[in-house]
Amino acid sequence: MEQYFEGRTALVTGAGWGIGAAIAMSYAAHGAKVMVSDTNQEKGRDIVARIKSKKGVAAFIKADVRKGPECEKLIRRTISTYGSIDIACNNTAIFSELQSPAGNGLQAFDDEMALDPSGLFYCINLEIEAMQKQGGGVIINMSSILGAARLAPCDSYVAAKYGMAGQIHVAPEEDANRGIRIHVIAPAFINAAMLDGNKQTQRNMPDPPFMGRTGKIGEAAGQVIWLSSYKAPFATGIY
Repeated sequence: MEQYFEGRTALVTGAGWGIGAAIAMSYAAHGAKVMVSDTNQEKGRDIVARIKSKKGVAAFIKADVRKGPECEKLIRRTISTYGSIDIACNNTAIFSELQSPAGNGLQAFDDEMALDPSGLFYCINLEIEAMQKQGGGVIINMSSILGAARLAPCDSYVAAKYGMAGQIHVAPEEDANRGIRIHVIAPAFINAAMLDGNKQTQRNMPDPPFMGRTGKIGEAAGQVIWLSSYKAPFATGIY
Protein backbone atom coordinates (compact mmCIF):
# COMPACT_ATOMS: atom_id res chain seq x y z
CA MET A 1 0.00 0.00 0.00
CA GLU A 2 1.06 3.57 -0.56
CA GLN A 3 2.79 4.88 2.56
CA TYR A 4 0.59 7.95 3.12
CA PHE A 5 1.60 8.23 6.78
CA GLU A 6 5.27 7.30 6.88
CA GLY A 7 6.92 9.01 9.83
CA ARG A 8 3.59 10.05 11.32
CA THR A 9 1.74 8.95 14.45
CA ALA A 10 -1.94 7.99 14.54
CA LEU A 11 -3.95 7.58 17.75
CA VAL A 12 -7.15 5.51 17.54
CA THR A 13 -9.55 5.16 20.48
CA GLY A 14 -12.00 2.27 20.63
CA ALA A 15 -9.50 0.37 18.52
CA GLY A 16 -9.91 -3.06 20.09
CA TRP A 17 -12.61 -4.27 17.72
CA GLY A 18 -14.89 -3.44 14.80
CA ILE A 19 -14.39 -0.25 12.81
CA GLY A 20 -11.78 1.09 15.25
CA ALA A 21 -9.61 -2.00 14.81
CA ALA A 22 -9.90 -1.74 11.02
CA ILE A 23 -8.91 1.93 11.15
CA ALA A 24 -5.88 1.21 13.34
CA MET A 25 -4.69 -1.59 11.06
CA SER A 26 -5.26 0.56 7.96
CA TYR A 27 -3.20 3.41 9.37
CA ALA A 28 -0.38 0.95 10.10
CA ALA A 29 -0.64 -0.62 6.63
CA HIS A 30 -0.17 2.87 5.17
CA GLY A 31 2.96 3.50 7.22
CA ALA A 32 1.79 5.17 10.44
CA LYS A 33 3.04 4.43 13.92
CA VAL A 34 -0.22 3.59 15.66
CA MET A 35 -1.24 4.05 19.28
CA VAL A 36 -4.10 1.63 19.90
CA SER A 37 -6.40 2.55 22.79
CA ASP A 38 -9.36 0.72 24.27
CA THR A 39 -10.83 -0.14 27.66
CA ASN A 40 -10.42 -3.83 26.82
CA GLN A 41 -6.74 -4.61 27.28
CA GLU A 42 -6.89 -8.09 25.76
CA LYS A 43 -8.54 -6.94 22.55
CA GLY A 44 -6.34 -3.87 22.25
CA ARG A 45 -3.16 -5.86 22.59
CA ASP A 46 -4.45 -8.38 20.06
CA ILE A 47 -4.77 -5.58 17.49
CA VAL A 48 -1.22 -4.45 18.27
CA ALA A 49 0.00 -8.02 17.75
CA ARG A 50 -1.83 -8.23 14.42
CA ILE A 51 -0.25 -4.96 13.27
CA LYS A 52 3.22 -6.11 14.30
CA SER A 53 2.73 -9.46 12.55
CA LYS A 54 2.49 -7.46 9.31
CA LYS A 55 5.69 -5.51 10.12
CA GLY A 56 3.76 -2.47 11.33
CA VAL A 57 4.54 -0.30 14.35
CA ALA A 58 2.02 -0.10 17.19
CA ALA A 59 1.64 0.14 20.96
CA PHE A 60 -1.34 -0.11 23.34
CA ILE A 61 -2.67 2.20 26.05
CA LYS A 62 -5.69 1.26 28.14
CA ALA A 63 -7.83 4.39 28.65
CA ASP A 64 -11.41 5.27 29.53
CA VAL A 65 -12.05 8.54 27.67
CA ARG A 66 -15.05 9.36 29.87
CA LYS A 67 -12.45 10.52 32.40
CA GLY A 68 -10.46 13.69 31.73
CA PRO A 69 -7.27 12.50 33.50
CA GLU A 70 -7.22 9.32 31.39
CA CYS A 71 -7.54 11.37 28.22
CA GLU A 72 -4.59 13.48 29.36
CA LYS A 73 -2.58 10.32 30.02
CA LEU A 74 -3.49 8.97 26.60
CA ILE A 75 -2.28 12.07 24.73
CA ARG A 76 0.84 12.42 26.89
CA ARG A 77 1.83 8.76 26.48
CA THR A 78 1.27 8.86 22.71
CA ILE A 79 3.61 11.84 22.36
CA SER A 80 6.22 10.43 24.75
CA THR A 81 6.20 7.10 22.88
CA TYR A 82 6.32 8.34 19.30
CA GLY A 83 7.25 12.02 19.57
CA SER A 84 4.06 13.48 18.08
CA ILE A 85 0.36 13.02 17.54
CA ASP A 86 -0.24 13.77 13.87
CA ILE A 87 -3.61 12.05 13.46
CA ALA A 88 -6.29 11.27 16.03
CA CYS A 89 -9.32 9.12 15.32
CA ASN A 90 -11.86 9.38 18.16
CA ASN A 91 -13.90 6.23 17.69
CA THR A 92 -15.04 5.13 21.15
CA ALA A 93 -18.77 4.39 21.49
CA ILE A 94 -21.40 2.43 23.38
CA PHE A 95 -24.60 1.28 21.66
CA SER A 96 -27.56 0.29 23.87
CA GLU A 97 -30.89 -1.27 23.05
CA LEU A 98 -34.10 0.60 23.85
CA GLN A 99 -34.72 0.50 27.59
CA SER A 100 -37.47 2.09 29.67
CA PRO A 101 -36.62 4.57 32.43
CA ALA A 102 -37.94 1.98 34.87
CA GLY A 103 -35.10 -0.28 33.75
CA ASN A 104 -31.62 0.91 32.87
CA GLY A 105 -32.60 3.42 30.19
CA LEU A 106 -31.31 6.45 32.08
CA GLN A 107 -28.03 4.69 32.84
CA ALA A 108 -27.60 3.84 29.14
CA PHE A 109 -28.19 7.50 28.28
CA ASP A 110 -25.61 8.65 30.84
CA ASP A 111 -23.05 6.13 29.58
CA GLU A 112 -23.49 7.10 25.93
CA MET A 113 -23.38 10.84 26.61
CA ALA A 114 -20.25 10.40 28.74
CA LEU A 115 -18.45 8.55 25.95
CA ASP A 116 -19.57 10.56 22.93
CA PRO A 117 -20.00 14.31 23.59
CA SER A 118 -18.15 14.41 26.92
CA GLY A 119 -15.33 11.99 26.08
CA LEU A 120 -14.93 13.62 22.69
CA PHE A 121 -14.74 17.07 24.29
CA TYR A 122 -11.89 15.93 26.55
CA CYS A 123 -9.97 14.24 23.74
CA ILE A 124 -10.44 16.80 21.00
CA ASN A 125 -9.32 19.74 23.12
CA LEU A 126 -6.18 17.93 24.25
CA GLU A 127 -5.48 16.79 20.68
CA ILE A 128 -5.88 20.32 19.32
CA GLU A 129 -3.54 21.67 22.01
CA ALA A 130 -0.88 19.10 21.15
CA MET A 131 -1.26 19.64 17.39
CA GLN A 132 -0.98 23.41 17.74
CA LYS A 133 2.43 22.97 19.35
CA GLN A 134 3.69 20.81 16.49
CA GLY A 135 2.19 22.87 13.67
CA GLY A 136 -0.89 20.91 12.62
CA GLY A 137 -2.63 17.57 12.38
CA VAL A 138 -5.84 15.76 11.49
CA ILE A 139 -8.68 14.78 13.79
CA ILE A 140 -11.39 12.34 12.68
CA ASN A 141 -14.42 11.79 14.92
CA MET A 142 -16.52 8.69 14.27
CA SER A 143 -20.25 9.34 14.55
CA SER A 144 -23.14 7.50 12.90
CA ILE A 145 -25.94 8.06 10.42
CA LEU A 146 -28.11 7.90 13.54
CA GLY A 147 -26.72 11.31 14.47
CA ALA A 148 -28.77 12.68 11.59
CA ALA A 149 -31.57 10.14 11.10
CA ARG A 150 -33.57 9.04 14.16
CA LEU A 151 -34.16 5.30 14.69
CA ALA A 152 -36.88 4.44 17.19
CA PRO A 153 -35.05 2.15 19.64
CA CYS A 154 -31.89 4.26 19.82
CA ASP A 155 -32.86 7.63 21.29
CA SER A 156 -29.88 7.98 23.64
CA TYR A 157 -27.43 6.91 20.93
CA VAL A 158 -28.98 9.39 18.47
CA ALA A 159 -28.65 12.23 20.99
CA ALA A 160 -25.04 11.33 21.72
CA LYS A 161 -24.01 11.11 18.07
CA TYR A 162 -25.91 14.29 17.15
CA GLY A 163 -23.91 16.10 19.83
CA MET A 164 -20.67 15.04 18.14
CA ALA A 165 -21.56 16.84 14.92
CA GLY A 166 -21.81 20.21 16.63
CA GLN A 167 -18.29 20.03 17.99
CA ILE A 168 -16.64 20.47 14.58
CA HIS A 169 -18.52 23.71 13.92
CA VAL A 170 -17.22 25.67 16.92
CA ALA A 171 -14.21 27.25 15.19
CA PRO A 172 -13.40 25.35 11.94
CA GLU A 173 -11.71 28.31 10.24
CA GLU A 174 -9.54 29.03 13.26
CA ASP A 175 -8.43 25.41 13.51
CA ALA A 176 -7.81 25.19 9.76
CA ASN A 177 -5.65 28.32 9.88
CA ARG A 178 -3.54 26.60 12.51
CA GLY A 179 -3.07 23.60 10.23
CA ILE A 180 -5.57 21.32 11.96
CA ARG A 181 -8.22 19.58 9.86
CA ILE A 182 -11.21 18.19 11.76
CA HIS A 183 -13.94 15.93 10.36
CA VAL A 184 -16.87 13.85 11.59
CA ILE A 185 -17.67 10.67 9.69
CA ALA A 186 -21.24 9.34 10.01
CA PRO A 187 -21.38 5.92 8.33
CA ALA A 188 -24.67 4.33 7.39
CA PHE A 189 -25.43 0.87 8.81
CA ILE A 190 -22.16 -1.06 8.92
CA ASN A 191 -21.96 -4.85 9.18
CA ALA A 192 -20.06 -4.85 12.47
CA ALA A 193 -20.49 -6.45 15.88
CA MET A 194 -22.23 -3.36 17.28
CA LEU A 195 -25.05 -3.80 14.76
CA ASP A 196 -25.09 -7.61 14.84
CA GLY A 197 -25.71 -7.62 18.60
CA ASN A 198 -28.72 -5.27 18.51
CA LYS A 199 -31.82 -7.11 17.32
CA GLN A 200 -34.24 -4.21 17.90
CA THR A 201 -32.07 -1.95 15.78
CA GLN A 202 -32.01 -4.50 12.98
CA ARG A 203 -35.81 -4.73 13.05
CA ASN A 204 -36.12 -0.94 12.73
CA MET A 205 -33.58 -0.48 9.94
CA PRO A 206 -34.85 0.82 6.57
CA ASP A 207 -35.77 -1.94 4.16
CA PRO A 208 -33.92 -2.00 1.90
CA PRO A 209 -31.02 -0.26 3.67
CA PHE A 210 -28.98 2.54 2.12
CA MET A 211 -27.60 1.42 -1.28
CA GLY A 212 -29.51 -1.84 -0.82
CA ARG A 213 -27.04 -3.34 1.67
CA THR A 214 -25.18 -2.75 4.90
CA GLY A 215 -21.70 -1.29 4.61
CA LYS A 216 -18.43 -3.11 5.21
CA ILE A 217 -16.01 -2.25 7.99
CA GLY A 218 -13.23 -1.68 5.47
CA GLU A 219 -15.37 0.85 3.60
CA ALA A 220 -15.79 2.95 6.74
CA ALA A 221 -12.06 2.70 7.46
CA GLY A 222 -11.29 3.76 3.89
CA GLN A 223 -13.10 7.07 4.37
CA VAL A 224 -10.98 7.74 7.46
CA ILE A 225 -7.75 6.97 5.62
CA TRP A 226 -8.60 9.30 2.72
CA LEU A 227 -9.57 12.25 4.93
CA SER A 228 -6.45 11.72 7.08
CA SER A 229 -4.09 11.66 4.10
CA TYR A 230 -2.37 14.26 1.93
CA LYS A 231 -4.97 13.47 -0.75
CA ALA A 232 -7.53 15.60 1.15
CA PRO A 233 -5.47 18.70 2.04
CA PHE A 234 -8.20 21.23 1.29
CA ALA A 235 -11.00 19.45 3.14
CA THR A 236 -11.98 20.34 6.70
CA GLY A 237 -15.13 20.61 8.79
CA ILE A 238 -16.82 17.81 6.86
CA TYR A 239 -19.74 15.95 8.45
